[in-house]
Amino acid sequence: MTAKLNAPLKRELLIGGKPYTLTTSPEGLNLVPKGRRKGYRLSWEALVSGDAALATALAASVQNGPLDAAPREGDSTGERGARSARRRHGSASH
Repeated sequence: MTAKLNAPLKRELLIGGKPYTLTTSPEGLNLVPKGRRKGYRLSWEALVSGDAALATALAASVQNGPLDAAPREGDSTGERGARSARRRHGSASH
């Protein structure tokens, strides 16, 4: 039998070797670096509706973006885009 979650429940955990406090409450989850006041908040509604997954996917796509720029007029090989992508990411030619 499960117990109802009526009050916040706090637990400490390590993520990447750094301590965090996870608070599970009737409103949702709150993950905060230990010693801080602000962190990551996720409501149960956002988790169940899929909004959290959609927001994560959108953030990842914006952060990573396309590696190659669209070829410019007269640049049929796309080499200019590949060169700029290598420059942006600091990798040498392959």
